Amino acid sequence: MANYSGKIVVITGGSDGIGKALVQQFLTLGAKVATCGRNMDKLNLLSSENLTDCLFAMQVDVVQQAQVDAFIKAVLDKWGAIDILINNAGISMRALVSEVSIETLKNVMDINFWGTVYTTKAALPAVQKVNGVIVGVSSIAGYRGLPGRSGYSASKYALNGWLEALRTELFGSGTHVMWVCPGFTTSNIRNAALNKDAQAQGESPMDEGAMMSSEECANHIIEAIDKRKRSLVLTFTGKRTVFMNKFFPAWADKLAYHFFFKNGKLVK
Repeated sequence: MANYSGKIVVITGGSDGIGKALVQQFLTLGAKVATCGRNMDKLNLLSSENLTDCLFAMQVDVVQQAQVDAFIKAVLDKWGAIDILINNAGISMRALVSEVSIETLKNVMDINFWGTVYTTKAALPAVQKVNGVIVGVSSIAGYRGLPGRSGYSASKYALNGWLEALRTELFGSGTHVMWVCPGFTTSNIRNAALNKDAQAQGESPMDEGAMMSSEECANHIIEAIDKRKRSLVLTFTGKRTVFMNKFFPAWADKLAYHFFFKNGKLVK
């Protein structure tokens, strides 16, 4: 793995799950890391676990463009550059289309898509100046619409398309754009996922113990950044899902239905 000594890495949503694992691994690799999140208590805990001047944490809601702009400005005022931007902040949902509120769908799109747009737009000039890397943490749901997660799937499809367009605009410029799709990974995202009424689920219907750890996922993401990959799809199930949906879409429909439903009821 590359040495990131002296590199400035910005990671949104760094107080939990994959984001937190990325923060800690980049610090170990010698980087200066700036991160943000909505929960100040979790940010304080992250800072107390990593007592170093190389970590800068700020309370930010990525839905609020002014807060995002202030965060990026604070990073540039502090360290003067941004080498890597990782758009990790995100939220999921779990509700049928027939039952879900528009508020839930808007909240998911605002965080997952517009949060990435605001952060990338704010940081883009600085990243371009050093021919750096822009990363979007997407999902298998950005390749395959998942039942019960319509808004989440829509936000990740939008994210993939937007980043692909940006990548093409920057083709040959030296600035690299990539997106990563972790698959099912242990994190707080399913507990924080919104229900039909835009409230946190508070529990996970999935077997977290059978999933890839956030630390392993972060390691794969950093290796992909090292190699400047175009995209990264993780886990056997994730790769199989993308393959099946591309070449055998009708069969993928059936498999996805039986995975998420039991006796006609959404169970995952």
